Amino acid sequence: MRNFALETYFSKWEFRATHHMTASDAQSLSIGELLDLADLPQDHLASLHLGYTETWGASDLRQAISATYETLSPENILCFAGAEEGVYTAMRVLLSAEDHAIVVVPNYQAAETVPLDICDVTGVALDPDNHWHLDLDDIHQAIRPNTKLISVCFPNNPTGHIIPHDDYETLINICREHGLYLFSDEVYRGVELDPSKRIMQAADAYEKGLSLNVMSKAYGLPGLRIGWIATQDKEVLQQLERYKHYLSICNSAPSERLAVIALSVREKLLDRTRALTRSNVRKLDAFFAEYPDIFDWQHPDGSCIGYPRFLGRGGVELFCERLVEEEGLLLLPASIYRSELMAAPTNRFRIGFGRDNMDAGLSAFRAFMDRNHNALRP
Repeated sequence: MRNFALETYFSKWEFRATHHMTASDAQSLSIGELLDLADLPQDHLASLHLGYTETWGASDLRQAISATYETLSPENILCFAGAEEGVYTAMRVLLSAEDHAIVVVPNYQAAETVPLDICDVTGVALDPDNHWHLDLDDIHQAIRPNTKLISVCFPNNPTGHIIPHDDYETLINICREHGLYLFSDEVYRGVELDPSKRIMQAADAYEKGLSLNVMSKAYGLPGLRIGWIATQDKEVLQQLERYKHYLSICNSAPSERLAVIALSVREKLLDRTRALTRSNVRKLDAFFAEYPDIFDWQHPDGSCIGYPRFLGRGGVELFCERLVEEEGLLLLPASIYRSELMAAPTNRFRIGFGRDNMDAGLSAFRAFMDRNHNALRP
């Protein structure tokens, strides 16, 4: 498999940049802050035994996760060490060399790179000129006799797009008609800027749906490394559990305890994230409006990230390079979202708005723009 472009880029810049303005997660908390939010004493975990945990995830953790779904029980949940292990395991278990998969583009790179290492994969594009609309006719046309799986992500990484309810129902009907698995990355669910756009979780909506989620994004707790897959298909879940034996085996005991605590105050965490993202989006609206000749900013439907178009001279790669080198301000250029499946936009960058560093970041961004505005004009 090719290098993971996003992680390679972050390895170089994430902890060197002064202003991390492309973060994909919500603002995190300390352990103390989380315990305070849950009204628990600071020594709550002092007696925790640091032994192995269950491969499936602790029973009370799976109970807490299942409560976030409409129709599922703890037996429908398998925990992983973050979302990436879930992506990798699902693709390795569900796909074989004789199969074919369909993946929406743009995407989180693992969504296409892992299946490409296994079988034939077809990309279906979100349309950047039509508010990132997914044309379901393209899905229909991509289906082959050996198609096994369709992989989607809504709210989408990096665009923030959410598929409309009617189109989502149609997508599920397409999967049902052809007996396809629907692998649905739902790590940003709950962070919709307009709650009416929130769609059902695939594991609730469809008997062959697999819902991927994690404590990292909407909950703002990436350091826990607790993710999960939910599905009605218990046979598939058993196969995933067997594959996990060759990977992490089990999760961290402290992380599981903290995840249970976090899910006990789930709505407080999500309310916190939603308030921060809505406030920050308004600041981005105002910022990009100052430079309409340089940026085309499309309001995301949800998530903690957006994917504006760079209209300026010199191209987006040089622009992002200069920003991080001159101002210490980190954005992700379009090359990070290059697809091996099809042409993807080359003039965009990912910006994050889930953290509380927006004012300092925009101040540095504005200083760069004011210094270079004339030279950047197309």
